[in-house]
Amino acid sequence: MSPQLTRVALLGPPGAGKGTQAKRIVAETGLTHLSTGDILRDEVGRGTELGQAARGFMDRGELVPDGLIVDMIGGRIGDARSGFLLDGFPRTVAQAEALDRISPLDVVINIDLPREEVIARLTARRVCENCGRIYNLAFQPPEDPSTCAACGGRLCQRDDDREDVISHRYDVYENQTAPLIEFYRGRELLQEADGRMGSDAVFERVLEILGT
Repeated sequence: MSPQLTRVALLGPPGAGKGTQAKRIVAETGLTHLSTGDILRDEVGRGTELGQAARGFMDRGELVPDGLIVDMIGGRIGDARSGFLLDGFPRTVAQAEALDRISPLDVVINIDLPREEVIARLTARRVCENCGRIYNLAFQPPEDPSTCAACGGRLCQRDDDREDVISHRYDVYENQTAPLIEFYRGRELLQEADGRMGSDAVFERVLEILGT
């Protein structure tokens, strides 16, 4: 990978496959995967000072403030000596500006996926009630669409995979992230990958962007 492209952020709507791509990218490049959700759970689980502060907001059903999230991310960035891949951060222009003060990015990769495709993908997702295995009736269907092929458990649709919930999540994403995309486009850091191409083609596009 080009030595200049070691500070990378991955953007995209729910259902775009960011988590899958992030795992493949770090395996290929050796970058440290920094997932906001994973870091938050780890800090809370270990009872760190930042984690305890975050838990207070979470227990009250409130969003964890940007300042706490930025502090958590900043600490992990300092430990990522081989470079890092941010997944789920930044989400807003305010977070992006804070990140700039900690460690400016080399490139931001946006996996673009239109609303109708997001809805089609996520409403087709099913989860085994017993073992937690995830299927997709459109891409990875089991022989019996109601039964887990691994353990025989019942497959169900999660509440957050209903069309109305997904549509709302997409609205939130657009409202928060459209300005962020323009923020990075204005800094000539934004690169695009068409999420409709399929997982392998998106991965090849990402490697092309990174010069790998």
